[in-house]
Amino acid sequence: MLQHLTIVATGGTIDKIYFDDKSTFQIGAPQIGDILAALGVAFTFDVIALMRKDSLHLDDADRDLIRRTIAAQPHRHVLVTHGTDTMVETGLYLKGALPGLKFPIILTGAMTPLGFESSDGLQNLTESFFAARVLAPGIYIVMHNQAFPVEHTKKDRERARFVLVD
Repeated sequence: MLQHLTIVATGGTIDKIYFDDKSTFQIGAPQIGDILAALGVAFTFDVIALMRKDSLHLDDADRDLIRRTIAAQPHRHVLVTHGTDTMVETGLYLKGALPGLKFPIILTGAMTPLGFESSDGLQNLTESFFAARVLAPGIYIVMHNQAFPVEHTKKDRERARFVLVD
């Protein structure tokens, strides 16, 4: 049963904000805490705003910071919000760096920023909350109605989806 969820926010499209004056997107503060409060979820949560980076700019030092942050948590339900471009790479890094997991770690994000009418972010988040409750220990990418074991996942850039691979 999901009683507490630790959310590690790293940036990515899910947290991008449009700046009209500049006609650009920039990664802002994580919105997930406000969304969870508005949804009235039946669990407690904390949000660790670890970094505000596009995933293309993450390196192994950033991934190690994510690993250390997860390892330091006292709770067994962990969600990492992450940019989709290198989500698989981070998941594989965590899988190798956190052997013997006794709980699932979920990575999710969005193809369109939260707050946009067409955003997939809220759907991916709510599915991730459920996945954190029911999946076996391991590292998963949860996007678009599916939960993928990270070692069998890749991003299909043409379809803007994650797909299962052998």
